[in-house]
Amino acid sequence: MTQKLSGIAASNGVAIAAAYMLVDPDLTFEKRNITDADAEKKRLHEALDAAIAELQQIKTVAEKNLGADEAEVFEAHITILEDPEMIGQIEGKIDSDKVNAEEALKEVTDSFITIFEGMTDNTYMQERAADVRDVTKRVMSHLLGKNLPNPALIDSEVIIVAHDLTPSDTAQLNRKYVKGFITDLGGRTSHSAIMSRTLEIPAVVGTETATTMIKQGDQVIVDGLDGVGIVSPTASDVDAYTKKGDDFTKQKAEWDKLKDEPSVSKDGKTFTIAANIGTPDDVAAVNDDGGEAVGLFRSEFLYMDSSELPDEETQFQAYKKAAEDMHGKQVVVRTMDIGGDKHLDYLPLPEEMNPFLGYRAIRISLAQPDLFRPQLRALIRASAFGNIAIMFPMIGTVDEFKRARAIYDEERQKLINDGVKVADHIDVGMMMEVPAAVLIADKLAKYADFFSIGTNDLIQYSFAADRGNERVSYLYQPYNPSLLRLIKRVIDTAHAEGKWAGMCGEMAGDQVAVPLLMGMGLDEFSMSASSMLQTRSLMKRLDTDSTAQLVEKALDAETNEEVADLVKDYMSRLN
Repeated sequence: MTQKLSGIAASNGVAIAAAYMLVDPDLTFEKRNITDADAEKKRLHEALDAAIAELQQIKTVAEKNLGADEAEVFEAHITILEDPEMIGQIEGKIDSDKVNAEEALKEVTDSFITIFEGMTDNTYMQERAADVRDVTKRVMSHLLGKNLPNPALIDSEVIIVAHDLTPSDTAQLNRKYVKGFITDLGGRTSHSAIMSRTLEIPAVVGTETATTMIKQGDQVIVDGLDGVGIVSPTASDVDAYTKKGDDFTKQKAEWDKLKDEPSVSKDGKTFTIAANIGTPDDVAAVNDDGGEAVGLFRSEFLYMDSSELPDEETQFQAYKKAAEDMHGKQVVVRTMDIGGDKHLDYLPLPEEMNPFLGYRAIRISLAQPDLFRPQLRALIRASAFGNIAIMFPMIGTVDEFKRARAIYDEERQKLINDGVKVADHIDVGMMMEVPAAVLIADKLAKYADFFSIGTNDLIQYSFAADRGNERVSYLYQPYNPSLLRLIKRVIDTAHAEGKWAGMCGEMAGDQVAVPLLMGMGLDEFSMSASSMLQTRSLMKRLDTDSTAQLVEKALDAETNEEVADLVKDYMSRLN
């Protein structure tokens, strides 16, 4: 029976494919007393063999897609499953306690996990607890006859269906086969939404019921234009949405004609349209879509896509590639923004009540300069191969910026003293995402070479509303006059000091927000590559005098909805 889901349109386009459920199965079981220990041990070994075979397959795919270094973690998992000490203990438990293989497996591996987690003076051994937990889940799935999702093994066109998508989930996805996302949770600024735009695939998020309404293999339509999902569509549904997708493709072809044109308003004011990227490989899409810069290189993905801390040379090669591939256009690299919803298995962070307000981003970098300095050195070295700019995230005070800048200055001078070639000038700026920083933007503008407004966090901090919490999602209000006033203050104070102001939050590509941002004089609009040409097309229809007048009305409004209506009315009078 055909079913319809409503959610949030997170990434434009239409996709039709079979569902791939990225949902862990229920692996609960009952403890049983057994009479045939040999039969139970046979079940155990069959499950171990199946898990090892699966891991070998995953390792082969990972080596091909990610490289040998990235695939080593799977070799480590295979080694655990072949450990005679662990296997012997599980078999001994079956023999002595006369329990089923599931119970014996759980008891023995739980004891290993407890031992590893207790090694507080040995971080490496502590991290092995996660490995044991992971392989136990895999063996348990085979004992119970339930399939674990293996996104790295997808080899046909699918729609990913998930409760939510984590950064580690998306790191495993093969762009060739993943045609769309549909999730229970999320908003336009959730990780899954941002990644879908980076991958340029349709996505609907925040449906609440996708994982309960959709089953593995169901045919699913994802309408990322209107935020709709169709499960088990009729033939007429498929025809209608195929046409809708084709129409959108034709519209994109019209936008593609603007690829080599400048980003200029109707009255001749020039702007810069840039892209947000996660890896150097994303630069190809930036160039294909006519990007004039990279406004945000999320460097933390270099850390998240690795099983160990990437060293200076590894980072240098990544930044160098991005700089060279942009052919002299600016590449703004955000220093490591770990914490909040971004975690590294090899860099344990303290458990916190409010991680988004806790130990993250520049706070980690300043507290752990052994992480910060190699990244800065890599960036400074890469500056000789293109137009690199460096941006510090989560700055809240003048002192934080000055301390970060001082470390940068030290490392730059060391490299120069060592005879390493570096650029004559590197822009060193900061994210504007903490409201306290906006209020002292005039002070910060004396030290920073530029500001880039991170609206995803600025909105959640300004409204004291976790952007991942569905119950307060109504407070994600990018057009609220209070937020517009903060944004205008950032732009005005930057310009007063002769500095440029950009925006790298999702609002930069929001077609309702663009007229307002143009009217405020925002210099750089950085967004998902897939939104760039649509935004350039819109800019050509607008003049900055009338958008400035629109801003004055918006700043005097009372609600998010009132401002949205003002913009829609303004746009309707252009047509």
